Amino acid sequence: MKVNVISRSTDEYTKERSQDLQRVFRNFDPSIRTQEKAVEYVRACNAAKLEKIFARPFVGAMDGHIDSISCMAKNPNHLTRIFSGSMDGDIRLWDIASRRTVRQFPGHQGAVQGLAVSTDGRVLVSCGTDSTVRLWGVPVSTLLEDDVSSDKSAPLETYVWKNAFRAVDHQWNFDRFATGGAGVDIWNHNRSAPEQSFEWGTDTVVSIKFNPGQPDILATSASDRSIAIYDLRMGKPAAKFIMRTRTNSISWNPMEPINFTAANEDSNCYSFDSRKLNEAKCVHKDHVSAVMDIDYSPTGREFVTGSYDRTVRIFQYNGGHSREIYHTKRMQRVFCVKFSCDASYVISGSDDTNLRLWKAKASEQLGVLLPREQKKHEYNEAVKNRYKHLPEVKRIVRHRHLPKPVYKAAATLREMTESRRKKHEKRKAHSAPGSIIEEPLRKRKIIKVE
Repeated sequence: MKVNVISRSTDEYTKERSQDLQRVFRNFDPSIRTQEKAVEYVRACNAAKLEKIFARPFVGAMDGHIDSISCMAKNPNHLTRIFSGSMDGDIRLWDIASRRTVRQFPGHQGAVQGLAVSTDGRVLVSCGTDSTVRLWGVPVSTLLEDDVSSDKSAPLETYVWKNAFRAVDHQWNFDRFATGGAGVDIWNHNRSAPEQSFEWGTDTVVSIKFNPGQPDILATSASDRSIAIYDLRMGKPAAKFIMRTRTNSISWNPMEPINFTAANEDSNCYSFDSRKLNEAKCVHKDHVSAVMDIDYSPTGREFVTGSYDRTVRIFQYNGGHSREIYHTKRMQRVFCVKFSCDASYVISGSDDTNLRLWKAKASEQLGVLLPREQKKHEYNEAVKNRYKHLPEVKRIVRHRHLPKPVYKAAATLREMTESRRKKHEKRKAHSAPGSIIEEPLRKRKIIKVE
């Protein structure tokens, strides 16, 4: 008689050290594991619930300003440093790690409307309503730095001009920067007057941004609802289009330099391809009031927006709705937002004189993770992503607690949109075929392309 005996090598299941984990052998044959999908679905639900339980996005607030925070700028060479400017003319350098003021830059007599840092991180450019542009030396951080919040810096250069300024941005890898006000002016660090000036219309330029991939290209938005693209090599404007409502801020995608996103007054954000400006690539909805500022993550996969409705939202670069909303009871209208240089945090500046620090992923565990913890987080994320289309998982992942004013405003906005849609359908049904042309929202918001 032949007898089959199970035999195994002791090296396969014996621990080498007492601290080692016990090896477990599993058979992943689908015919044996008939409940695999059911088990994974339960794990996906649990992972989604755990994400909600551990969601603690608010890290801390940085107070020190005595007026509304109007603008911010991050230093590309220092991960934990950020600049902020307020409506009373005060500029501060903050250390995010300790959440304290490192240096003050006094000098502006009016509101600071724009801040920008050079690519090497050594020069800060500020502009304001007092018709001046100031260059400041950025202090070099050291490990032995003491509390220097009382230290104040004097400007390296001061340029006085004939008009007030509303925005400023520094060119990548060059000693030039652009200011926006009554027109667009291109300045050099070593000259007291603009090198170039552009005017396309007579209205005020409210935001200006250089392209990170093509340093000679910049985009501007003006109070006449126009968005213009300039090419410094040509010495003249390259393209311009007019929308139905004003654009408050613009941000280029750092990973796709031909694309930019505009934060609009109609509570939406619009992503455009600079080569085809007659329609938007994507419309990002969810805010219920004017979007005041926008900033892309260094990865280019998502961006953060701050709105007049007192909330901060994070959108996927190609998503129509936000994946996250941040708010506190004390936070007022948000005027400026920034992603940190490592895409881990979001900083917001609001009307209540505070800067707030948030985690980019609300339930992310801070600190050093053990390898087993890291693998567990990755598994939860993978199984949640695999079953994200199922109703229960989708409901848990999408659910957010909203402030009552935002919730009511969103319901009113939905009702108005539905009412307009029904009216359009009735008008179309009672009109001659082809007399009413139906345009998608991506094209409907653009009036004219020049």
